[in-house]
Amino acid sequence: MAMFFTASLGTLFYMSVLIVNGIAVLHEQRFLARLGLSESAYQQNSANGFAAGPDPNANTSVTLKIINLISAVRTLLRIPLIAVNVIIIVYELLLG
Repeated sequence: MAMFFTASLGTLFYMSVLIVNGIAVLHEQRFLARLGLSESAYQQNSANGFAAGPDPNANTSVTLKIINLISAVRTLLRIPLIAVNVIIIVYELLLG
């Protein structure tokens, strides 16, 4: 039972690192702007009246929260991700 719990935590950790890596490498102009998940695309849509919700000036829309989350991951977690990826690579090379 304890081995299954440890293996599932390791898998969960690897999956979360891979997801955060995927978010961190998204290019804003090439990929996110096409989906409307860049800050400039959101501001352009809200200026045109296509913002979600009854109040276009409210900062509570789901799209804006996703944009802020992606932006925070790309700026705040870039350096820690490098360290975590190096640790995972060394771990896999030595104990893989």
